[in-house]
Amino acid sequence: MIKVAITGAAGNLGGLLADAMKELDVNLNLLTYRRDVPDDLKQRSNINVFKVDLAEPETLPDALEGVDTIVHFAGILFKANPEKFLPVTNTRYFRNLLDVAVNQKVKRIILISFPHVEGECTPENPARGSLDGNPESMHARTRLEEEKLLFQYEKGYSFEAVSLRVGMVYGRGILMIDAAQWFARHWLLGVWRKPTYIHLISKTDFTDAVIAAIVKPDIRGIYHIGDEGMQTLQQFLDDITVYRKNHKPWRMPVWMIMTAARCFELFSAVFGTRSPLTVDFIKIGMVSYYGDTKRMREELLPHLKYKTYREGMELF
Repeated sequence: MIKVAITGAAGNLGGLLADAMKELDVNLNLLTYRRDVPDDLKQRSNINVFKVDLAEPETLPDALEGVDTIVHFAGILFKANPEKFLPVTNTRYFRNLLDVAVNQKVKRIILISFPHVEGECTPENPARGSLDGNPESMHARTRLEEEKLLFQYEKGYSFEAVSLRVGMVYGRGILMIDAAQWFARHWLLGVWRKPTYIHLISKTDFTDAVIAAIVKPDIRGIYHIGDEGMQTLQQFLDDITVYRKNHKPWRMPVWMIMTAARCFELFSAVFGTRSPLTVDFIKIGMVSYYGDTKRMREELLPHLKYKTYREGMELF
């Protein structure tokens, strides 16, 4: 029975993967920081929960002892001024994890990334697995640095390095989707006018792809994780809000959206709350992203349950 460690297991996507794997024939080490995982996970005999701090490498060895594969989600989102903390939390903390992982002889390390790291990419010119991108947003730049670090470590140590560049995961229970519906319900959801391509993947197919990356042999390198749909962010938001009988997003000038983001960040910084919108989110969101999923289809997930978000509307 293999042993899998999930960092950020109390987070949105990390928790989704943990829940999808809880009944599989695997041992799970769920690594958390401040938040806890649900009781139904803690009560299972094949699951152990570890409180760790990636800023303090000495908290990691017990959680990674005997682990075959790490899936790395952990990170900070929805906080003001990401430009100040992401170079630390996305790079230095990941290096700490890698250092302990190689000492514990972990066999495979999977980084959850996204196609934005290659910069602007569209269905006609998709991201193909390059590490030479020059993205504008700090989220994408620091994630690209994580990818480079991962493959640099692979050259010096005997483990399989995997980057899963995941499109937008959709479905009820996904924080960004639920937040968009909340804003739409209150007539507050806005989006810029310029059409922006996005690559999507249902939460069901997302977890299936990640599980395949964990359990299949000889998996290494960069995989783009997405469905077969081709759509813009504007089309997607229009359709999912109407489906839930909420108001379509307003088409707004960019300066107005940026002003709202700065207000959210200021409130977050002053009162120590989450910031559902930041300027860097807007920067990354305005860049079209679409990945070449050929490797995913050949090696991880040849058959999707939901080929497009229109087939997956029941998930909303």
